[in-house]
Amino acid sequence: MSLTAVVIDSLVAACLLASLLKDREKTKSALRIAWNALRRMGPSVLAIIAVIGIIVGFIPPRWIASSIGGDRGLLGLLIAVLLGAVLFIPAIIAFPLASSLLEMGAGVMAMAAFITTLSMIGFVFLPLEINELGRRFALLRNGLSFLAALVIAVLMGLILA
Repeated sequence: MSLTAVVIDSLVAACLLASLLKDREKTKSALRIAWNALRRMGPSVLAIIAVIGIIVGFIPPRWIASSIGGDRGLLGLLIAVLLGAVLFIPAIIAFPLASSLLEMGAGVMAMAAFITTLSMIGFVFLPLEINELGRRFALLRNGLSFLAALVIAVLMGLILA
């Protein structure tokens, strides 16, 4: 286990202990609510992660770099936005991946769009998000995030290119 995980786990344990000492009943109630939410959403989240893992396994990084290279222009940017919106990759993997893709010829704008949509949009989680937060909110949040990702990508391209 990494030092970061140990620190975070220790902090969570300390906060849980403080909550138990302050109000045992409220803490038990909160833990019951969290457990029920985990039981309700867990299978959906695991299925989504499994499907995305299988899909990501079939997309070679060289193909991604050649599809979203700096010379691909708007098409490369749109491909990067769509890939970032669909794929589910943790940030700890996404940043080194983006660096590798940049070294293999991907464009700065495309990588900014890719990273931004990875963290802001989750098309694969959309059914779960609609179920938990409502259709209107989920679609509005993802649509606005999509537009924001395009704006951020263009600004990064202008600043860093």
